[in-house]
Amino acid sequence: MCLTNFQYNAQVAVEYIYIHWPFCPYKCTYCPFVAFAGLDKYMEQYHQALMQELDWFDRNHQGSRKIKTIFVGGGTPSTYPDRCLLDMSGRLKSVFEWDEQLEFSIEVNPGTVRPEQLKLWKGAGINRLSIGVQSLNDQVLKKLNRLQSAADVRRLLDQASYHFDNLSIDIIVGLPDVSQADWRAMIDEMVTWPIKHVSMYFLMVHENTPLYRGVNRGDVLLPTDDWVVDQYYWTVERFKQAGFNQYELSNFAQPGFESHHNQAYWERKPYRGFGVGACSFDGELRFQNEKNLLKYFKTMEHDCTAFTFVESLTRSQVWLEQIMLGMRSAKGVNINELLQNLTEIEVREFNTQLAVLQEAGFILVQQGRLYLKPKGLSVENEVVVRLSI
Repeated sequence: MCLTNFQYNAQVAVEYIYIHWPFCPYKCTYCPFVAFAGLDKYMEQYHQALMQELDWFDRNHQGSRKIKTIFVGGGTPSTYPDRCLLDMSGRLKSVFEWDEQLEFSIEVNPGTVRPEQLKLWKGAGINRLSIGVQSLNDQVLKKLNRLQSAADVRRLLDQASYHFDNLSIDIIVGLPDVSQADWRAMIDEMVTWPIKHVSMYFLMVHENTPLYRGVNRGDVLLPTDDWVVDQYYWTVERFKQAGFNQYELSNFAQPGFESHHNQAYWERKPYRGFGVGACSFDGELRFQNEKNLLKYFKTMEHDCTAFTFVESLTRSQVWLEQIMLGMRSAKGVNINELLQNLTEIEVREFNTQLAVLQEAGFILVQQGRLYLKPKGLSVENEVVVRLSI
């Protein structure tokens, strides 16, 4: 069913592209994303629908199309069939103008990558791999229904380093059943790997996931917030010693290897997402595609936009996004810029809450800029709400 009466800005410059590949060989117990396990029979049909969505964009978009980044996420994009992935890359080249320094990333899961894929990806223009490591403890991974092993990770890194210079890994701090010794041994090994970037995420327990239900039943015991923060601080220092600069609270990179795609999100730049459940932002409006796979197919068959949700951000929402995204980055948020368009009452209330949060150790105010401290990560939403206008 087509979405009508929405204000799509066909003139906005599109520089950042996200492609969603929703298929997974398994689904992790903590995963809240639009991802489907056991539906591989729809891969070919999904690829064709994705190409139809690109065709719709090609016919309807009138603004600049010189793109700086492409990010293929999921799901498990390393399961994208070779022939279809080459077709996707070729279609992107025909629809968009690729910047000479284009960052083209693909997410991959260890254990799902065939050696010959690496060369194929390189030939398709992909120049950055984001590898979902999460943990090197096989028993922990098994309990999370993440069907990979430490051996799979090490094998993939060895093979990928022959084809790609820009390798990134994802890890999760706060997983159950991980001791301090296990965590620190893992980090000590990782800094010796041929990687240029690390994303270290805090375990989030999302509603309606198996992990959420296990925690509620008492079957899964999570580490304390203090334990998690201690490991975080130690890891930040360990990465620094190894030459990884922290440019966002959860992201570390060797000089010149920061993720340009992620920075676009943090800086609230316009981006366009393609695929089931994908989100887009034109600078003022936020869009989301149909999240139901079969409905997504039908929408594309009717040659419609895939958007099923459009949100016009309020003044308060823009303010909250600026704070939430800005204070996580190494640059922080310029407080004077935040206060420019506030009323006197709003300024007084903001300064009052700022002082309370600073005293509690959740935020840092330094040289006129606002930063979120690691202690504030576990209550980030509450911190942002306290600073709302």
